[in-house]
Amino acid sequence: MYVSRTSETVKMTNFENFYNDLLDLAKKYEEQNTPLKIEDDIENDIIKVFGERITSLARARNGLNDVAELAYTTAEHHPYWNLLYNCSEIASTVLEKWKESLSADDLSDINWAIKELNQSLEKIKNKNPSSS
Repeated sequence: MYVSRTSETVKMTNFENFYNDLLDLAKKYEEQNTPLKIEDDIENDIIKVFGERITSLARARNGLNDVAELAYTTAEHHPYWNLLYNCSEIASTVLEKWKESLSADDLSDINWAIKELNQSLEKIKNKNPSSS
């Protein structure tokens, strides 16, 4: 199967073929009153399928898992690692307690992460004084 993109013809990838098959499958289930939401980023080989009971909170937590995975697997020597890591830790705590109150321990952890963010930001500024 070929598709036209910006006036050039390119061969569809296996992933694009899979995506088209998935759309057909989703259509079949929607005809059976099972609504699905499909989000795609075909350029990066990403497809997300959400069922009808997905909530904004669940989507946020799921997306944060992707961010946290990057933060956990990025080498600590990367200059932005600590920024990403602490932001994801703060966001994780907030989303975990979204329907509850933040405890004193939660607030203490968030405060500590904010201090780490400030220290990391200062290190980045000192390495690149022109960005100040």
